[in-house]
Amino acid sequence: MLETTPKTFEVHLASYQGKYEEVKTNVLANNRLLTAVDDSGRQPLHWAACGGHEELASFFIEHGAPVDKADDSGWTPLMIAASAGREQVVRLLIGRGANINRQNNEGHSALQYAASKNHHEIVAILMDNWADVNLQDKLGATPLHRAASKGNMSALAPIVQCNRCSFNLQDSEGNTPLHLACEEERLEVVRLLLEHGASSQIINKAGKTPFEMTSCPSIRRLEQMNEM
Repeated sequence: MLETTPKTFEVHLASYQGKYEEVKTNVLANNRLLTAVDDSGRQPLHWAACGGHEELASFFIEHGAPVDKADDSGWTPLMIAASAGREQVVRLLIGRGANINRQNNEGHSALQYAASKNHHEIVAILMDNWADVNLQDKLGATPLHRAASKGNMSALAPIVQCNRCSFNLQDSEGNTPLHLACEEERLEVVRLLLEHGASSQIINKAGKTPFEMTSCPSIRRLEQMNEM
């Protein structure tokens, strides 16, 4: 491991800023900079992914940077790119063999981050490449839980259309995505989940069904319609 020095700090910052020629010159002069880690355990590829610099990310990989190196929190370059909404970098990393279903220290995946941030194009890309739509984090939440609770309709579209999606998985509190959508009063999400077969009868650890999580009149009317 290369110790953190002013030069390694510079290459990380330049990678985030997308200074291709500067980074290329330094790395070719000292190949050890390619895998130099900062105080969070991130290499230059992590920062290029964060900044959305596809050409620079490609340069790092072509010269030997590991595609799936995790930082101290378990974040890989793909997770970072997915969370930051860097579509082209996501495509590049997947094409270079990145592990789509890798989970960080909290159990979060690239798909979960993309769903949470409503990056619908990235959600679609990940799912087209067989990302596990039902992968649960340490609190039992799936990408569907995250998108539903935040009302991210764009991200939900490719998820609910996937025949691999399980709509009634429960998190550590016993909540399904429908519970969370009702609690956060996400009317359109509630309607969408019900249309795709989400159960309104599952009871969470607090002893409540999804519709018992809300006082929203519009959602309550959906409950009545659902019972007809």
